[in-house]
Order: sequence, then structure tokens, then C-alpha cells
Amino acid sequence: MKPKKKILLLEDDPNLGFILSEHLEMNGFGVQLCTNGVDGLAVYKKDAPALCLVDVMMPKKDGFTFVKEVRQSDQQTPIIFLTAKSLKEDRIEGLKIGADDYITKPFSMEELLLRINAVLKRSNGTDQSEQMQTEFSIGKFKFDSSKSILQIDEKKKRSLTAKESELLCVLALHSNSLVEREKILQSVWGNDSYYNARSMDVYISKLRKYLKPDPSVSIVNAHGKGYKLLVDR
Repeated sequence: MKPKKKILLLEDDPNLGFILSEHLEMNGFGVQLCTNGVDGLAVYKKDAPALCLVDVMMPKKDGFTFVKEVRQSDQQTPIIFLTAKSLKEDRIEGLKIGADDYITKPFSMEELLLRINAVLKRSNGTDQSEQMQTEFSIGKFKFDSSKSILQIDEKKKRSLTAKESELLCVLALHSNSLVEREKILQSVWGNDSYYNARSMDVYISKLRKYLKPDPSVSIVNAHGKGYKLLVDR
């Protein structure tokens, strides 16, 4: 029997936590429920879950702090925020600190399962029919998408999150060519919804910052059409 993928669920509402755990386990996942960020971090370090579902507002350690601490050493484990906050600033903050997705309460189990499966699928790499090449020269940078490592020399290596790596891989596969927004969104986020489009813009800004040390490399925006990774050769 195929082992169940483990989900770490951080939710301080015991009723909602129980309901979510039951539904997730009915759909083939193994679930570890924690009601605060301190216990959640301890379980995360012990069990190495396949995915974390994290409520933003929690006692002892809030969801943003939990994710920041996880991302200090782990850029790969997918993280989805569960939040009652619908402010744009909160969503952007969550994405900036390394979350892969977020879902706003109240939500349906169907939507949650779709998002979980999409994030898990993406965490295994970008579109396999397209991604054959895994090592790229981008100006002075070397990029290994299989290891999610971007480096400009031996001493300056940066570990990328899964989504940052997938996005840069899509752009690098089409270096100096325009990649349509819809293609990027489908390849990396799974659909081209408005909120995923906003998320993509956040990640583009992060990649621009990472690539800034080499002025021969840039990511340009063709307004309303897509993005192009420009590399002067």
C-alpha cells in the first residue's frame, strides 16, 4: 500500500481542526493537528510533513512567525495559509515570507483539496512534458532547478523556494523569449485566477532582486502579455 502523505495542520479552533483532519484523512492523507505554532514547529522538525496547512492567527506563535522560522532552513516543503484575513497586504505578506498558496475562511473542502493537490503536484517540479533541462547559465549565474540553487559564484549560493525555482525555470527555458502570463500561471500555479496572477507578480519581484547583481540579466514585463528573461550575450 502506498504510504499516506503527511500533512501538518496548525489550527487553534479545535472544532474546525477536527473537521479538517477528518476530511483530509478520509481523502487519503495522514494528518497531525497542532493548536499553536510552538507545538507545530516541534512536530514539523520531528515528522518532516509533505505539506503544512497553517492558520495565521494562533496562540504562542502565529502563522507568519512559524513560516518564517521554517523557511530559514527549508525552502521546499509546500505551505498553504488558512486565514480569516482577506486584506491584500496580509496575502502578499504571506507570499513574501514563503507560502505557496493561501485560502480564505470560510472555504469548502473541495476547494481545499484542489489547492492541496495542486501545490503537491507543483512541488514535484514544473510541467514534466516541458522540463527536461535542469541546469542553466543565466548571465553570470548558474541555476540548478533540480536542487533549487541559484549562484553567482561558489561562495554566493541562494536556496530558492519551490515556487521561485519553478518560475525561474519556466523563464529560463524560454530565455530571451516572451512567456505568456497564462502559460506561466498554468505551469507554476495551476490556474490563471486573479489572486494567482497577483502572487506571480510578487514572485517576479523577488526573482528580479535575486538577479540584480548581474546587470546583464533582467526580467521585463510586456504589459498585459507576459514576462521575458533577458540575458545579454
